[in-house]
Amino acid sequence: MSISCLISRLLILVLLFGGCRPGQMPQRPTSGAVPVNTEPLQSGPDTAAESLLVDVQSVDSTIRVDARYAGANNFTGARLPGYDAPRALLRREVAVALGRVQARLRTGGLGLLVLDGYRPVRATLAMVDWAKRTGQVNLLDDGYIARRSRHNQGVAVDLTLVDPSSGTELDMGTPFDTFSEAAHTENATGRPLRYRQILVRVMESEGFTNYEKEWWHFSYSVPNALPFDKVIR
Repeated sequence: MSISCLISRLLILVLLFGGCRPGQMPQRPTSGAVPVNTEPLQSGPDTAAESLLVDVQSVDSTIRVDARYAGANNFTGARLPGYDAPRALLRREVAVALGRVQARLRTGGLGLLVLDGYRPVRATLAMVDWAKRTGQVNLLDDGYIARRSRHNQGVAVDLTLVDPSSGTELDMGTPFDTFSEAAHTENATGRPLRYRQILVRVMESEGFTNYEKEWWHFSYSVPNALPFDKVIR
């Protein structure tokens, strides 16, 4: 797809979802960093996880998946425990909402690439351990690596925009899992800012909330959601 054609389709999306002036991000609630909690991280039974979690591609097969923590292409440089298959799972209602996002994006010639969905508790604990072992506890305190995560509940998703025909990722300004202010959703200019605006706008239109320190991270409100430790297979 040519750049001019892509920009034309992006303009259609901006009109569909209520575009912002250049440099202006849509207003949204501030989610803030996950609070520190020293209590042991408990998890619900695997049977509950099996009944509540679904593969996002079973809802919409056109959603692309690159499960970063199921391989070495992530900030730890290794597969995380609990990721035995390169799949993206979410609570059913969250996956259905994501399918609606994909349908909206399709009208503008764009698509979603999911980088992470449900995250087993053991994987979160491994991330925390990695930060401590590498002397980067500041990443925990600054809210870049969560001691507790909505991913554990299957209600959070990390994703980006792609050209659906080729799967080519759009330039969002930083790579996934960039632990710096450059990844804060509002800290971009030009085309990356516009792409971030479109992603936030379309995700919010289906009930998701962006985490302001990570342009790729969105959560969905599900009352009384339980964290799980079921292995992804």
